[in-house]
Amino acid sequence: MHHATHATQSSATPRRLRRGIAALLLALNAAGALAQAALPTVEVFKSPYCGCCTDWVKHMQAAGFTVKVHNVDDTQAARAAAGMPDSLASCHTAKVGGYAIEGHVPAQDIRRLLAEKPKAVGLAVPGMPQGAPGMEVPKPQPYDTLLVSREGGREKVSVFARH
Repeated sequence: MHHATHATQSSATPRRLRRGIAALLLALNAAGALAQAALPTVEVFKSPYCGCCTDWVKHMQAAGFTVKVHNVDDTQAARAAAGMPDSLASCHTAKVGGYAIEGHVPAQDIRRLLAEKPKAVGLAVPGMPQGAPGMEVPKPQPYDTLLVSREGGREKVSVFARH
C-alpha cells in the first residue's frame, strides 16, 4: 500500500513540474517576442560574394534582429550614403534605428547604442578583425568598436567597447 501512495505522489509531482515548465516557457517566449518586436530592422549593404558578411547577418538574426540584406556591387557608395567615413571601412555597411553600422560590430554593442541613443553617426569595427562576429577564429584578436560622431563638421571617433 505504501508503495502505491508513493507512485501516485511521484507521478503528480512531475506533472505539476511539467505544467510549470510549460508556463515558464510560454512566458519567456512571449517576452522574447516583445523584445524582438521592439528592435528595429537592420538593413545590410554587402557584396553578394562575401561569406563573412553573411555570417554577421546570421549573428544579428541569432541576437533577435530582423535583417534585410541588399547585395550591392559598390559597398563604398553604401558606406558614403550612410555617412560613415572611408577611413573606418570594412566589408559591409548597415543601417539600424537611424545609425550607420560599419563592419563586424557585435549585436550587444548595437543593442547598447539603440538603448543609449547617443548623438552619433553610428558604430564601426574597421577592417576585418579575427574573432569579431562573422569572423570567428580559435584565437581571436582584441579589437574595439568605435563610436563615430560629428562635431563642427569634423568626424570624432571614440572607443565605444573593447573586445
